[in-house]
Amino acid sequence: MDGGGQNNPRTVEEVFRDFKGRRAGMIKALTTDVEEFYQQCDPEKENLCLYGLPSEKWEINLPAEEVPPELPEPALGINFARDGMQERDWLSLVAVHSDAWLLSVAFYFGARFGFDKADRKNLFTMINDLPTIFEVVTGTVKKQTKEKTSVPNHSSSKSKSGSKGRGSDSGKYAKTIQAKDEDEVVDGEEEEEHGDTLCGACGENYASDEFWICCDMCEKWFHGKCVKITPARAEHIKQYKCPSCSNKRVRT
Repeated sequence: MDGGGQNNPRTVEEVFRDFKGRRAGMIKALTTDVEEFYQQCDPEKENLCLYGLPSEKWEINLPAEEVPPELPEPALGINFARDGMQERDWLSLVAVHSDAWLLSVAFYFGARFGFDKADRKNLFTMINDLPTIFEVVTGTVKKQTKEKTSVPNHSSSKSKSGSKGRGSDSGKYAKTIQAKDEDEVVDGEEEEEHGDTLCGACGENYASDEFWICCDMCEKWFHGKCVKITPARAEHIKQYKCPSCSNKRVRT
């Protein structure tokens, strides 16, 4: 597969970039490109695997024929379970196996290029600073973030008028840093917490100067611009459904 045929030594930073590229591609397959991914995983086909490529793209393909393969192989036959379980559960299961594959590829490179104990520890630390694919797909990171940053009920409902997002009963629009407009409670901590949060549409990281909104169905966060929701429009939405949840149909 792509990215495994180089003989020159690679650094920790290069392996990490490879990891991030493959991870970004797999996240796209399981979030923004989920309909295309779902269709390609036809149970009538042979053992199919989800591959993340260093170029931040993904592909569905058969496993390599050579033994041993040039790179570790992802979970085989992900397509066979597609119609045998709920789509959300199936995507979560693929996400878990994708996380395991990414780690195996990264540490395969580490062994191949002679990383010592310190290099391996450094590589794992860099990887561990990112949320897992499973956390992104299931919205676990967003749930934890909302719990940590929830605003007490006794706070003013009319405050935060200067911020891009506005606090509400559901906390949907609390994504932007609001404490800066009030008591400066957060000294950069919230920015650091949100730094790992990814937009469910474009996969890009959180930024404090952008408006974000949370889907009440899947609980994923989105840039307002990615789902065409403005702060003014969000004020009048009682229950927000992202495009994926709005278009989701019952699989039979």
